Parts: sequence; structure tokens; C-alpha cells
Amino acid sequence: MSLPKTLADDVARNLVMVAQLIDEDPEQAYAYSRIALRLASRVAAVREAAGFAAYATQKYAEALAEFRAARRMTGGVDLWPVMADCERGLGRPERAMAMAGEPEVQKLDKAGQVEMRLVAAGARRDMGQIDAAIVTLQSPELASNSVQPWTARLRYAYADALLSAGREDEAREWFGKTIEADKDGATDASDRLAELDGVEFVDAMGEDEDEDEPATVAETGAEAEAEADVDSDSDGDIDSDIDDAIEAEAEADDEIEVQADDKNSHDKG
Repeated sequence: MSLPKTLADDVARNLVMVAQLIDEDPEQAYAYSRIALRLASRVAAVREAAGFAAYATQKYAEALAEFRAARRMTGGVDLWPVMADCERGLGRPERAMAMAGEPEVQKLDKAGQVEMRLVAAGARRDMGQIDAAIVTLQSPELASNSVQPWTARLRYAYADALLSAGREDEAREWFGKTIEADKDGATDASDRLAELDGVEFVDAMGEDEDEDEPATVAETGAEAEAEADVDSDSDGDIDSDIDDAIEAEAEADDEIEVQADDKNSHDKG
């Protein structure tokens, strides 16, 4: 769907802010995503960005509705793993496990399949099946010496599962392997390994830094602009409409899933 240039530029600016803030300030990223959503709710990229912003702030029902909407618009399967993880966030690990066995998983690229494996292992742990979670993570990707973008996270999840199972020596080994792959420090594997080895870190500069820190931090222009945009919608009518639409879409998806299940049951009968 194309947008008028001025509107497209406004939407793009908000999406850029979502991408820039989602890791460091997810709440602010979420605020920008709501602005983009009000401007262009029929654009798949906007629905996807809104889904990730909601996911980052643990608004899993909202995130799932947005991901479903984006998937309907594009017909792709890339969001399947994060949709399954939303089911975990909603306390429905059984549904996440069911999604791990659906044909959509076979259509994912390698990174997506590894992500789905991580979600499935997490769902197993949610259900108290720690040994099954360990087996789920055992894969050619885990055994490979090649370092890929997912390698550190996969090794870390495996080490953490081993530790939860009381297999401390193996956990120590895999935390060490995680460090080898984690060049960007995306995980806290080094801290976990140090903890296992009985090493304690003391932040001697902590108190001094706290004393030197200014009492208040000035808002950036972008943050102030985003807050002004959000606050300007004082009666909340637009946000309410979006929320109603999200809820209606979620209910429609559930109805479609129920009908599909009924049809499959009838076909099998």
C-alpha cells in the first residue's frame, strides 16, 4: 500500500525512532510505534514494528495481534517464531509447542528455524520439562564450530538449561563456548561463568558515578515530540479505535483457527 509522500515521510521517521530506541528505551519506542500505527495502520511494516515494540514492553496480546495482522498482509512466515513466543508470554506454552510442529516452520530460513528451536525449548522449560528442553536444543547448529549470528544465543540457552538440570560441569563448558561466539557481548555468559567459578565483582566506581550523575536528564527533542504527539490525543479516541481493531482482529484470527481445526478434524474423519 502506497502513502502520500508527506505521510510516508512522517511514518518513516517514527519507524526509524522505533528501531533506534527499542533496545535501550522500549517504552519510548512503543510510543513512536503507536504514532506510526495511527498514521498508517494498513501498512505491513508498521504493524510489524508495532508488534515488536509491544513485544519489547511485554504487551504480548497486543504484539500477537499486530504480528498476525502483518502476516495476513504479507503472507510470509518470518514472524512465526516470535508469534509462538508471544504465546509463551501469555502463559500458553502448549500453543507455542503446537506452532513448533506446524508446516510453517519448514518454510523458515535457517535463522528462523533456530529461533523456533529456542522458543520450543523455552516452552518445554515453561512446562517443567527441562530434560526435553535440553534435547530440543541439541542440533547440528549447536554442534557446529561455525559461528553464526544465532550461535551465541543457542549455546547460552543450552548452557542455562544444563545448569537448571544440575549439570554444572557441562554448563560451565557451554558458557565458555558461548563467550567464544559472543564477540559483541550480547549475553552475560562471562558473568555466569565467573559466578560458577566463585568470582565476585565489586563496582568500586558505582557510588561515585551515582553522586556525579545529574539530578535530572533533559529530554531530547525527539522524545519531547513523541510525548507531545501521544499527549495531544487527549480523548484517546484514536488509540481506542486501534485497540478495538486489534482485539477484533485477534478474535477473527482465533475464529479462523477454530474453523481450520474443525475442517481438519472433519477431513481426517
